[in-house]
Amino acid sequence: MLTPEALRAHLVGARLAGTVATSREESLRSYRLFAARDPRVLLGIDPERSWRQRDLIDLMADRCGVSVDYRHTSGQDVIDPEKTLSALDAFAERLAGAARRRAPVLLGTGHPHRLLGFYAALADALSAAGCEVLTPAQGRCVDITTRFGLRTYNLDYVRGVALVRAPGGKRPGCEPGAHTHSPLPVRTVLAVAAEAGGPLPELVIGDHGWVCGAGQLGFEAIGPADTDDPAPFVGQAEGSVSVVVPLDDGVRSDYYLPLTRYVLNRACLSQ
Repeated sequence: MLTPEALRAHLVGARLAGTVATSREESLRSYRLFAARDPRVLLGIDPERSWRQRDLIDLMADRCGVSVDYRHTSGQDVIDPEKTLSALDAFAERLAGAARRRAPVLLGTGHPHRLLGFYAALADALSAAGCEVLTPAQGRCVDITTRFGLRTYNLDYVRGVALVRAPGGKRPGCEPGAHTHSPLPVRTVLAVAAEAGGPLPELVIGDHGWVCGAGQLGFEAIGPADTDDPAPFVGQAEGSVSVVVPLDDGVRSDYYLPLTRYVLNRACLSQ
């Protein structure tokens, strides 16, 4: 069993927490855009209140451990590993609750190159516990606005995890898929599931637009987020997102494996 102390050392050593690769400049830019309600960084969240950049710095300092000093404008961001560990414990509690209820679950990622393995292991464990891992809207098209203009993507599932991929890419069912922050994929998936008469997920696990888009629609949603993505943390502060785990979401995919083992052990879902 991976102890909290061992995981803390791994978080810092792999730069999942502690000093991370995300720069202060990137984070401050995202906070400015969020304060201006730029849809590129809202990720599907419709904030109930006005959030100034200073408010977001305060929030991210509280939830992630970034510097609260407004004059600190350059260098690397910092995530407090204690906050990551605490959030992982809360994340595990939600997994355990879903497993006890044998609740239908939906998993999706906008970071398939990095986080697909993390979510796939959760999907396997929840399925083994009796949860239905939902896969609606397979192959449906989603039009997403990118920096290159409007692009059409196809919804796909790899090992029970939803993602999008560009047409003409690898054959369906192959990883990794495309990087996206958009909430449109999860909205499409949930709409198709509802139109078919269900089942609908009792828990959505994901990142970026998957967690924010689902949470905004009233579904229980949990997932990880980096310091330059304030939307999930705002969602958590306002009550639309249940659990957000602060961590760097862009490190090597195998660095997330100890987190998988930790949360599955805490949720009594280890296989």
